[in-house]
Amino acid sequence: MHVQMVLFDGFDLLDVIAPYEVLYAGGIAAAGAVSVELVSAEGAREVVSGTGGLALRATAALDPSRAGLIVVPGASGRVGEPGDVPDQDASDEGWRQDEFIPVLLGRTLNTELPALLKAAMENPEVTVSTVCGGSLVLAMAGLLEGRRATTHHTGLDMLDVTGVHVVQARVVDDGDLVTGAGVTSGLDLGLYLLEREVGPRIAHAVEELFAHERRGTVWRDHGPVPAGF
Repeated sequence: MHVQMVLFDGFDLLDVIAPYEVLYAGGIAAAGAVSVELVSAEGAREVVSGTGGLALRATAALDPSRAGLIVVPGASGRVGEPGDVPDQDASDEGWRQDEFIPVLLGRTLNTELPALLKAAMENPEVTVSTVCGGSLVLAMAGLLEGRRATTHHTGLDMLDVTGVHVVQARVVDDGDLVTGAGVTSGLDLGLYLLEREVGPRIAHAVEELFAHERRGTVWRDHGPVPAGF
């Protein structure tokens, strides 16, 4: 399984690093059955995160035709209070310290990323996964209408208005779309993807190595519908 971890200006570091390390460790445990790379819509470049301007280097362009897994992170910046209006327009160019998260996410709409993600979601050999606000990147581009997904608790209302069936779970498996909730859910998401795609023994080995036990039940559209809630 090849994993493409997407970087965009203002991305959240932990959204990337947590699943990257889990999946990379899974590749070692599975004798090379998993490979991971950092990509961007623009190709190889330094990509500045929203956390203090710390940058990671994308080594290739996102390739939606390549079979495997694509992981989209959220952004890091100011959350703001209900009713706050971002002080910069989403069309503004250039990274600034402590921008509003909705502005950073919205700015991805002015790149090639939405088109590439659309092509990936139309590819039956690709599973698209998101961490935290990464699901909002897809939702704002109109790619998640009618799908089941989750995001950081502060973004659930925004996800809902885009036509997504919001599920308040730490990890939501909707087939070829797997989404994680808050920032640290990237660890749980990575472990679940290892279990689903490679096997539970590999996922358990990485879980032991990282001294991290997955939290919560992964939501899947399977089994009877709960009654009385």
